[in-house]
Amino acid sequence: MRHANSTGADVARVLVTGVRGKTGLPLAESLAARQGVEVLGGSSDPSTVGINGVHPIAFSWDEPAGWAAAIDGVDAVYVVRPDRVDAPELIGALVAKAAPSTRVVLLSDRDGGHPGSDYPAGWAPSVERVVRGSGRPWTILRPGWFMQVFTDPRFYRHQIADAGELPFPSGDADLAWIDARDIAAVAERALISDGHVGRTYQLSGPESLSLPRTAELLSAAAGHPVIHRDLTVDEAVAGTEGFERDLNRLTFERVRAGSFAVVTDTVARVTGTAPTTLQDFLSANGPALRRTSR
Repeated sequence: MRHANSTGADVARVLVTGVRGKTGLPLAESLAARQGVEVLGGSSDPSTVGINGVHPIAFSWDEPAGWAAAIDGVDAVYVVRPDRVDAPELIGALVAKAAPSTRVVLLSDRDGGHPGSDYPAGWAPSVERVVRGSGRPWTILRPGWFMQVFTDPRFYRHQIADAGELPFPSGDADLAWIDARDIAAVAERALISDGHVGRTYQLSGPESLSLPRTAELLSAAAGHPVIHRDLTVDEAVAGTEGFERDLNRLTFERVRAGSFAVVTDTVARVTGTAPTTLQDFLSANGPALRRTSR
């Protein structure tokens, strides 16, 4: 399904949910820069969407009454999975409102295919099954841990910049950190290019790093020593509760089991460009990690 714009040109219409997020923002920017693509930026507060070439549109997982208008007439939709217990039902209901030809690209995670039927172990596979069984053409993305957790104040930025430590329960396992922009680049191809329907893509950065080595790279970028402090899983989930606590516990247990250490060549194969190294990412974002003078 393609549409004519105001000039009569043929365009593809793409809805990006979570448009202000770590993958949604670079994805929307990249799509908007393409000829023949109309980008709808879904946000619970459309007034905050100020991305050049992107049309803001109301979209919230808490307001299903607005989904039909958001997804009406789109050729493809990028679905950022909400980390909440009812995600399978929510995503199933959203996709059901799309036309049968609408391409669905789901942002899952490396745990998405992990076997398990009990809560919360079976939650991520359930989300993926909903998309696969929707009757719509689909692609599933399963990335590892985002490099952006180091620069986001909601995650580790303050501990790195202020305390000079990276508190992370690795249990000596490695992680193949990935730049969210590389995930967005794969999503872009899956949304508007042929050859990706029915594929499940395991995404990683170009190398698997220990947490001490990760801390060394953080030290170089921050301009002050950063050490890795290995936590227990109980320590890592302290202060959270309910589904969030259970999901975090499961994720960290799989980190310690090595589930996020696997390196794949998917980013390079799909996009034709090698994924960003952690060293290059941190070199570009070093100022965010430096201590401020007091």
